[in-house]
Amino acid sequence: MRILVTGTAGFIGNQLAVELLERGDEVIGVDNLNDYYDVNLKLSRLARIQSHAGYTDVRLNIADRDGVEALFKRYQPQKVINLAAQAGVRYSLQNPHAYIDSNIVGFLNILEGCRHHQVEHLVYASSSSVYGANEAMPFSVHDNVDHPLSLYAASKKANELMAHTYSNLYQLPTTGLRFFTVYGPWGRPDMALFLFTKAILAGEKIDVFNYGKHRRDFTYIDDIVEGVIRTLDHNAQPNLEWDGVKPDPATSRAPWRVYNIGNQQPVELMTYIETLEHFLGKTAEKNLLPIQPGDVPDTYADVAALVADVGYKPSISISQGIENFVKWYRDYYQV
Repeated sequence: MRILVTGTAGFIGNQLAVELLERGDEVIGVDNLNDYYDVNLKLSRLARIQSHAGYTDVRLNIADRDGVEALFKRYQPQKVINLAAQAGVRYSLQNPHAYIDSNIVGFLNILEGCRHHQVEHLVYASSSSVYGANEAMPFSVHDNVDHPLSLYAASKKANELMAHTYSNLYQLPTTGLRFFTVYGPWGRPDMALFLFTKAILAGEKIDVFNYGKHRRDFTYIDDIVEGVIRTLDHNAQPNLEWDGVKPDPATSRAPWRVYNIGNQQPVELMTYIETLEHFLGKTAEKNLLPIQPGDVPDTYADVAALVADVGYKPSISISQGIENFVKWYRDYYQV
């Protein structure tokens, strides 16, 4: 199958491309290699896949309307996975325009490409951030998510709404995946595990927000990728029992779905840090701080719908996942 994957120099997109190529798919990989974080790490990720016979490397910003139109016209992908986005909750307070350019304009360009080139299924990244001010745990896709706490979260909610209109108007099957705190080897340097590891090994203090009382549904990269591929292979279907009087926010009369994709086992941040300390063999000096603007105190994914529909089953424990990350980090940075 010919699959267009955007964000192949990114954390999730790169590992996803590795797995798709290994199972025999052809991957058209798109990335603009922006400098939101270390470009050398992105280039190292790309080096894992660029020599594969089934991989085509494309340098493109998805906000480039003409470029995306030409991309779809040239390669005619059968399915599309859109992971290219401006990520990060806190950065959205500093540079909001980046989120509109990539997450809104860019996503519209992807939708238009899918619409005009008979794409069989579009899978795209949403985020657990859409739950915003919701406090009922675990977070369920059947709950309304109308109170985002950051522009990043609002942009991801907008993606879900934009996708629904295309599913409704053009019968384009679309599936949004609300990722819950992904971690593991080749991870993002702006995420907590990366920042903590770098600081602890350097003997520097780590900033621990919300006094370490955050709970996060940390989900290992391999479990995430497995869930994405299972979802890709099951095109979104209409819910024939959908009721407009009592509308289900997770399904539709159109071929549209949203799912949580998490570990369904939230862990307190301080426990996460203690596990990291164990595998690093060093104790962190901690700078305990209040919660940051835009952050939510807890995330906890109800993944029942994804389990029922595609057989998703996360299997990597926090202990194993952090151990794998530390081994990769020491090897990659030679520390």
